[in-house]
Amino acid sequence: MELRGRWALVTGAAKRVGRAIALELGRCGANVVVHYHTSAEAAAATVRELEALGVAAVALGADLLRTDEVETLAREAERRTGGVSVLVNSASNYFRVPFDRLTEAVWDQSLDANLKAPFLLSWHLGRAMRERGEGRIVNIADWAGERPYRDYLPYCVSKAGLVCLTKALAKELAPAVLVNAVAPGPVVAPEGMPTAERDAIARVTPLRRFGTAEDVARCVRFLAAEADFSTGGVFHVDGGRLIA
Repeated sequence: MELRGRWALVTGAAKRVGRAIALELGRCGANVVVHYHTSAEAAAATVRELEALGVAAVALGADLLRTDEVETLAREAERRTGGVSVLVNSASNYFRVPFDRLTEAVWDQSLDANLKAPFLLSWHLGRAMRERGEGRIVNIADWAGERPYRDYLPYCVSKAGLVCLTKALAKELAPAVLVNAVAPGPVVAPEGMPTAERDAIARVTPLRRFGTAEDVARCVRFLAAEADFSTGGVFHVDGGRLIA
């Protein structure tokens, strides 16, 4: 699908991986709706970077834990752009909570932000794409959705659900809308991660290093612009972490 002149909505696009995805799509000529929650200044900076690339951009704020705000985000994105052609569900929370200290609130926040919000956005925008006859949805999952690790139970479950959601949406929205997922591994270490822990993760990753946000962004660009015969797929950008 030719991206030039089309609109993409990228959630969590103010920082980190979401920002890299927004800029990668912008470099392909796509206009971008930059979603953010609390990072208004960073979102505005991403908009300026996109505009410097010669494309249009707009920042829209929404709390993905609130259904009404998610629905407003979808509606406003459609209204402001005349129709979203690419949806990238990138925003995610990542709570580290040992099993014995888990609470229902942590579970709800993980599942609402990481699974329910992507479903609602895909439901609203996917149907609009289908009516227009073309579209792409890319969900940012995680290798841990297939191989969970300790102390992140709700997060891992939410990403496993996102993988299943990807496959189910691919069936529901075919043939007009292609739906795929990118499953990153160790890319962009969480803020505050000790160097020793980072080094330990790199040692057990077959490629022996962390990837970058740009590695993920390039895969998203491929799925949005070039992968015309792929739907319901999960593309791993994990340095081999899943098979380690």
